[in-house]
Amino acid sequence: MPATPPDTAAPGALPPSSNGDALHPEVRSTGDDLALHIGALRVPLHVNARGLALGVLATIAFVFALQWAQKFFVPLLLGILIAYTLNPVVRWLERWHIRRIVGATLVTVVIVGAMAGTVYRLQGEFFNIIDDLPTLTSKVTRILSNTTGERSTLQQMQAAAAEIERAASNVGSDARRVTQQRRQNTGDPSSSSPIRVMDWVLAGSMSLAAFMSQATMVIFLVFFLLLAGDTFKRKLVKLTGPSLSRKKVTVHILDDINTSIQSYMFMLLVTNVLLALLMWGTLRAIGLENAGAWAAFAGVAHLMPYFGPLVITVATGMAAFLQFETVGMVTLVAGASLGIATLVGMVVATWMTGKIARMNPAAVFVSLLFWGWLWGVWGLLLGVPLVMVLKVVAERVEGMEVVSELLGE
Repeated sequence: MPATPPDTAAPGALPPSSNGDALHPEVRSTGDDLALHIGALRVPLHVNARGLALGVLATIAFVFALQWAQKFFVPLLLGILIAYTLNPVVRWLERWHIRRIVGATLVTVVIVGAMAGTVYRLQGEFFNIIDDLPTLTSKVTRILSNTTGERSTLQQMQAAAAEIERAASNVGSDARRVTQQRRQNTGDPSSSSPIRVMDWVLAGSMSLAAFMSQATMVIFLVFFLLLAGDTFKRKLVKLTGPSLSRKKVTVHILDDINTSIQSYMFMLLVTNVLLALLMWGTLRAIGLENAGAWAAFAGVAHLMPYFGPLVITVATGMAAFLQFETVGMVTLVAGASLGIATLVGMVVATWMTGKIARMNPAAVFVSLLFWGWLWGVWGLLLGVPLVMVLKVVAERVEGMEVVSELLGE
């Protein structure tokens, strides 16, 4: 029997495995453990490409439909929110044996009368503000102009603009002359006629008429919703099907939406009235003209979360600039407005909103950016109630846990 050859492996080297593999079992087991550790850190991601594509297309179509139907959805949502707010008053009148149609009519007439009385009381101050707007340009020019004989910054900007206009007029002048000649031959006066004041008046009248028509629609919608009472609630519960569990979930969702919206709208009413009163007292003490009109404007503008205080500060600062024409008074008025808006809005309203809605402030701010981009000022006004309704629904509906978690605290 031949002798076994001596082991010629280097000292300290691991012998090869008996099954002919290149790696020793200890090395192979270490690599397996490392691979298992790396695999444990990976999250499996299963993407349904078809479902994802359909979801993206449906979302884009839904957003486009919301933007396209803004003139329908904004009055509808405003009417629903106002009706939710006033419904407890009508219900309280029913406890005193006042029929619902009488109570709904009485509440609607009182609200419309109060708003009309406020506008009538402050219309003189609002007209004074409008009359002072044309003097803004002349006052800005006089303040920024330099009386020392040197050219001011405004004059230098005007000279630069004149040079740019002169240079631009030399480029393509022949083409413009040909275009003007064609328009004159076809009888189109749009190129040569200056901007007329009546055009601005007509545009303002059309905007006012559109606003009044939408306000009338909202008033009638509020009246009919108050008159209906719990009719739509019972219909929604009935449409959920014969299952008792589904009916209970629907009732809980509607009750939570009702409570959240009523609490939020009541909070808005209290905080904005408080802000208007504080603004009126402070601006009147400072000596700003038309303090009542600016206080009413602040109370309305503060309905927009986060952006309302900035609008109030800029508007009152401009008013102080028109009246006092000094940096100190502008700083005083703007600082007082910002302080009051911050105290009432960022402290009181934010704390109360957090207690009512229990929502994540960052998610609310992002949603306000979305609704503001979609519907402008009306989106900023309606953004928080819409997000509150979405959160309430997401907490109760299976499959929407992700939305509820993102919007929650």
